[in-house]
Amino acid sequence: MKSSVSRAIGLATVILMFFVGIITYPQMPEMMASHWNINGQANGFMPKFWGIFIFPLIALAMYLLFILIPKMDPKRKNIEKFRAYYDNFILMMLVFFFYIFAMSITWNYGISYNFNQAIVPPFTLLFYYIGVMLEHAEPNWTIGIRTPWTLENETVWKNTHKLGSQLFKISALLGLIGIFLPQYSLLFILIPIIASAVFITAYSYFIFPREKPAKKTKK
Repeated sequence: MKSSVSRAIGLATVILMFFVGIITYPQMPEMMASHWNINGQANGFMPKFWGIFIFPLIALAMYLLFILIPKMDPKRKNIEKFRAYYDNFILMMLVFFFYIFAMSITWNYGISYNFNQAIVPPFTLLFYYIGVMLEHAEPNWTIGIRTPWTLENETVWKNTHKLGSQLFKISALLGLIGIFLPQYSLLFILIPIIASAVFITAYSYFIFPREKPAKKTKK
């Protein structure tokens, strides 16, 4: 999808969230469920205004931030090399937020279901696409696996992102198991992702010394 189209759809998604919030506001309870426990049941609440509009406001802030990032990054030219993947990632993030927002609205409207189980498909889809984007990410300061070692050496960046791409895709697929084991759905999502992040960071550290250019010896 072209970057301009992705950005336009992303902005439309944010506007739609505000529109849905406005038209559903009268039907929502004064205190809305806003947090769900490991069993997918509501155990936290907040006033109606924030319960409805916190998601659209966060989505708007994210949209503006993500649009600004390529303009602020010192290596903005590298971001332009994978800009289509980046803009599609923004769109997927906003659609993900819209999905969570819709789940919150329907739950507070009186339709009960296991919240954690229902969140698995969009969560895994989002992380799978992050794996796709990492595969194409070029060195920059704000997007990707930014460790001191990937930022210092382009080869370390490329090798780390190549491995990270595969691990994030695998982690996303493992997360789908949570659909069938709802009591452990969050564990199947979080544990593979956290383990992948830790492993990738360590990997960039250990491969850095062999990729670091040897210092020239003085004659």
